[in-house]
Amino acid sequence: GPPPSRHHLFAGLIQTHMTQQPPQRELTPEERARVEGMKRNWEQKRLVNDRLQQIGKRIGVYSGKGGVGKTTIAVNLAVMLAQEGARVGLFDCDIDCPNVTRVMRISEGPTSEDGTVMTPPSRFGVRVMSMAMFQENEEEATIWRGPMIHNAINQFLTNTDWGELDYMVVDLPPGTSDAPLTVMQTLNLDGFVVVSTPQELAALDAKRSINMVRKLNLDVLGVVENMSGDIFGSGAGEQLAEEMELPFLGRVAMRADYQHSETKPTVFTSDAVADEFHVIADKVRKRLVELEPGN
Repeated sequence: GPPPSRHHLFAGLIQTHMTQQPPQRELTPEERARVEGMKRNWEQKRLVNDRLQQIGKRIGVYSGKGGVGKTTIAVNLAVMLAQEGARVGLFDCDIDCPNVTRVMRISEGPTSEDGTVMTPPSRFGVRVMSMAMFQENEEEATIWRGPMIHNAINQFLTNTDWGELDYMVVDLPPGTSDAPLTVMQTLNLDGFVVVSTPQELAALDAKRSINMVRKLNLDVLGVVENMSGDIFGSGAGEQLAEEMELPFLGRVAMRADYQHSETKPTVFTSDAVADEFHVIADKVRKRLVELEPGN
């Protein structure tokens, strides 16, 4: 008969290859554990994404240096957004030194009907979740390594039902290492408010934070200068914003008013502070719109 066509030869090779496939070998315990770990990670990511579906914009408040007033900025920004009519959540991701509950004067923890999914308590119109709610003693140091931080943040995200939110303000851990990196990669933030104080070293650390955010291909909303005034001077935040080609979101003066806020955030007790945060909230909102795809 006629010689087989190339098509038949090719089909024959495929058939032979399929029938001669070696039987699948058993996975080793290590390989099985790795596959299970990947499945768990994938499932956790899916759960985190499901939880975050209901949240409009996620704003990180961040700095490379501790002690520049990130929590003060995060709390007063969240409260101001809520006062202006938005549905707001405040997520305290500073695992080592969570201070949001203290500044928000919140003592109750989350509630849960099924013992798994937690509903955050609400204060001043803001839903709040913090590691501090699970510490028996708030003066106790939290000493955790990278994987534990990663697991804790994921646990918070998968087990918290925030409900519908327009904004989630996230108080990030300081620095450029494991803890902030985990939050940035897990939460998929829409933009960062970088906090600096007027001193030279704080501005340098803020610049490092901006570079880290950019390395991760995430957006910086702009720079806030905190503790501005006669004692530390002013202008370094604005200078930094100009140098890094970013918007300057506002200046927050160092005032005695913060000492008198024993029962509520300072935007409620000082008109001057409320005015400063009104400007910052307004610029943050506009910047988020600016950064939306298509704008």
